[in-house]
Amino acid sequence: MNYLKRANELAIANVEEGGQPFGAVLVKGGEVIGEGVNELHITHDVSGHAEMIAIRRAQQKLQTDHLQGARMYASGEPCPMCYAAMAFVGIDDVIYSASVEEAADSGLTRSKEIYDDLKKSHTERNLIRSEQQKIAEISPLQVWQNK
Repeated sequence: MNYLKRANELAIANVEEGGQPFGAVLVKGGEVIGEGVNELHITHDVSGHAEMIAIRRAQQKLQTDHLQGARMYASGEPCPMCYAAMAFVGIDDVIYSASVEEAADSGLTRSKEIYDDLKKSHTERNLIRSEQQKIAEISPLQVWQNK
């Protein structure tokens, strides 16, 4: 099976059903362990990206939090959220058809904007204002370290 072709087929079908042009196929050991398409238009859930859904389905199927050795095939280069999710579960290999730049040229600009913003220092970022504030009480990280 051509997994990248399958991801693109899923993406095209999703566009035809009113969604965005993103599909993903997650493979481990030659077996498809998860597939997904962007479901934002259905679920109104910002995490409803194709890669996130493929990861969720694989984790449920395999009953694991770790997906080392799996390869993601995606119709588009993963956004920062999906990239981070793949890193958190141990996926260290992704093959995609369209780059973030190509998506931006098609009018889907948010991933490129976020990647560009993340390249800046905390004080120079402009998409989200963030500020660290310490409190005098014990921190959750201290509780974690002491367990």
